[in-house]
Amino acid sequence: MPILPLPTTMPTIAPRLRTRICENSRRWFSASYRKQEVLSIHQLPERIRPTYTKRSDSKLLSLQWEQEPRNVMIIRKPGVAAVGDAVVEFAQHLKATYPSTNIILEPTVAANLHYRLPFPVFAIPPPSRSTPFPFTQSTYPRTPHHYQYPRIRPAGYDSEPGEGDGNDGAAAGPESFASVELQTNPYHRKTDILVTLGGDGTILHAASLFSTSRAVPPVLAFAMGTLGFLGEFKWAEYKAAFAALRGSNASSSTTETSPSSTVRVLQRNRLKAGVFGANGERIGGEWGEYEGIEDAHAMNELSIHRGREPHLAILEVYIDSHFLTEAVADGIIVSTPTGSTAYSLSSGGSILHPSVPSLLLTPICPRSLSFRPLVLPEDAKITLKLSERNRGREVEVSVDGRRWGGLGPGQEVRVWLESLAKGSGEGGIPCVKRLGTPSAGDGWVGGLNGLLKFNYPFGEEE
Repeated sequence: MPILPLPTTMPTIAPRLRTRICENSRRWFSASYRKQEVLSIHQLPERIRPTYTKRSDSKLLSLQWEQEPRNVMIIRKPGVAAVGDAVVEFAQHLKATYPSTNIILEPTVAANLHYRLPFPVFAIPPPSRSTPFPFTQSTYPRTPHHYQYPRIRPAGYDSEPGEGDGNDGAAAGPESFASVELQTNPYHRKTDILVTLGGDGTILHAASLFSTSRAVPPVLAFAMGTLGFLGEFKWAEYKAAFAALRGSNASSSTTETSPSSTVRVLQRNRLKAGVFGANGERIGGEWGEYEGIEDAHAMNELSIHRGREPHLAILEVYIDSHFLTEAVADGIIVSTPTGSTAYSLSSGGSILHPSVPSLLLTPICPRSLSFRPLVLPEDAKITLKLSERNRGREVEVSVDGRRWGGLGPGQEVRVWLESLAKGSGEGGIPCVKRLGTPSAGDGWVGGLNGLLKFNYPFGEEE
């Protein structure tokens, strides 16, 4: 029987595995098809910011884009398969309808879903070259991990990131980075639109990723969670809602004569808070922030709680440097109008309309029954100082439900309302409202009645 010669070339029986190398020479492995990749967020163009104008017919703002937005970040509720399917459906719709759109996902989400998408998605690279892809993102709410700027690549440099540089992924020294003293959250520089798929907790998580950013991207929230008090749109409306937001540009929008032609935005207030020592100096270390901003930002509230300590906390409360009272309680909450329907409400606080710029001071289980919640004007400065007589070693400080640090005797937290800059969108969290919403209160009133069952008759069924 004759022996047939072996073929000179073997047929391709499987797609070629690719090895991606990040901009900072860290290897990023992905065993997937060529276009099913997770790429570095640093390859994206810089962020495009919209402009906001005050309307004469409502307290809401009108949003306009000078350029079409390109980079869309999708934040999902974890642990729910239906929400993961919605992320895939939404991303596919964006890419098919708006081909220039770039999809940004958190690293863990990108690791779990990128193989289901026929196009690349973008995420933050691993924090070190020893961390393979996929990796689990940090739980630190304000910055995904301690990140250095990638090396500056010469203009016209077209080769693959990390290829042809002669070091084959070797660790780079400090001189290879553009800056090591200024650490910037990449989401702040790359995200044009922020989309959330989940409940109120998902919106808070998305806001926490931009808590040190002076200008938060417009937030398009779809209610797919348990409560959904802050979610403006239903999932079935995602095509029309995003089309309205993306198409609200200066060239196509009209004047006040056609109020339904532009997207309306409710600019929700945020708290700012800083921690200071007994001598008035800022506290660093655990309290350090990024981008030169030493203050934390909160969408809902800042709370001081005794934590695991068995004794009640003793807190000195000052308003505009004037001593108000010495509180003996489990803790104290300082909330925004948005947060007035959250932790503060559970502690007996008042409900505030989201368009009322104000601060709410609410005690948590005070020893004195005469310590009642207070509503303070927007320019009030609140100082909460842990008394030297406090029997516990420290109390916990949380921002939007996440631990921010510990406060020792003699140290204090200063809280005030973030100022809102007109037109630039700096300050606050711009939340997209429905086109047919004439005022800021329609959804809020419906939420009180439908979700919180405000003044619901006892013993009666719906």
